[in-house]
Amino acid sequence: MDAHALRRQGWTISAIARHLGRDRKTIRAYLNGERTPGERREGPDAFVPFLPYCRQRLADDPHLWASTLFDEVSELGYEGAYSTFTRALRRYQVRPHCEPCHASTGRNVAVIAHPPGEEIQFDWLELPNPPEGWGVGEHAHLLVGALAHSGRWRAVLSESEDFPHLVQALDEVMRKLGGTARRWRFDRMATVCYPSSGQMTSSSSSFAAVAKYYGAGVDICPPRRGNRKGVVEKTNHSAAQRWWRTVPDGLTVVQAQSGVDKLAARMDERRRRIDGIATTVGELAAAEPMLDIPVRPFPAELEVERTVSPQSLVQFEGNFYSVPPGLPGIQVMILNRLGEDILRIATAGRAVIAQHRRAPRGSGQTIRDDGHVIALERAVLASFSDRAPCKTKVRRPPSATALAEAERLRGRPAAGDPAERVVIDLSHYAAVADRLRTAPSPKDENEE
Repeated sequence: MDAHALRRQGWTISAIARHLGRDRKTIRAYLNGERTPGERREGPDAFVPFLPYCRQRLADDPHLWASTLFDEVSELGYEGAYSTFTRALRRYQVRPHCEPCHASTGRNVAVIAHPPGEEIQFDWLELPNPPEGWGVGEHAHLLVGALAHSGRWRAVLSESEDFPHLVQALDEVMRKLGGTARRWRFDRMATVCYPSSGQMTSSSSSFAAVAKYYGAGVDICPPRRGNRKGVVEKTNHSAAQRWWRTVPDGLTVVQAQSGVDKLAARMDERRRRIDGIATTVGELAAAEPMLDIPVRPFPAELEVERTVSPQSLVQFEGNFYSVPPGLPGIQVMILNRLGEDILRIATAGRAVIAQHRRAPRGSGQTIRDDGHVIALERAVLASFSDRAPCKTKVRRPPSATALAEAERLRGRPAAGDPAERVVIDLSHYAAVADRLRTAPSPKDENEE
């Protein structure tokens, strides 16, 4: 409108363009009615000629990568950029909907009732790139247990996800929660059930015996239904983002466990509104009727591998235990039945070489056997020498034996070797022949 008003006042197109900071062709187009203010002039969409081809290709293969399809249409003459191409695919909704890949997208979601004290949801959270001092490899493992009704959760760090470590972490999580619920819910982890069928075995070493020991039933999530245990999944996300991302390199396992415990306790203060009544997660959890758990954990046999230090010590759960001397750098097995106070250290062949009282986890104690201490002191004293160190600036040429060995390596016989006398010098023959020619014969002597 400013351009039209200035034109009516007699301004030239150049003056209007300078005043409005526009190009003269743009001002002329607006004055002639060729362009409408507020509407950007767009050229023809270069994607439209290729739209039928893309629809057909994605109808044949709904999971065809956009980059592959972009290569095909580029060979057919499409000149746009890849970002423009993918934007056109979304704008025209070319890719068909795949129900198995979007099972929970754009569908109705049912509200699952979780009565108080009815269900605990368990899940392993793999924590990448742990501190090197932990000695657990590329991933640390956090077993998270969340009450489905109140949302209270607790977690325990573990160095493995095998059956004994699962039982140990499961027992500690339930003790932190104050009891167990009537049902446990897991995904299809191999230590709980057969991943293919979701059925548990009936042998005494299976997870069914663990559930029977604690008086709880086990529910396995259907395949590809992660939302069924959404409470613990949300907890995993909170633990990873609010705690794991800030764990420094120098933190010990015990300190890290303390940090996740503090986060879980702090999240008990989250506010909830139940039937119009304001409450918190902690208050809801305190009102849940939990079942008591046995005094001792399920007696699973825990086995971990450790390396003996030069001080004849092995580390386990934040404590150090002694072994007999003479084993530095050797791999040993630490055996501990959950619930027992005795810890055994065995060789790879499972020969027990030490037995100790198990110290509290993370107490930082060093448990030494008196016999190991005495034997280690004797071994150290036996290898100790009070002689002065050897002098380094002393002239010591090769000995005769070394020279003879060197001559042998060169293929020459050593001096005094009988093999040397086997070689006859022809000059001796020449000297003997000269003496024989010059010496008088016995006949001549008789004549004289």
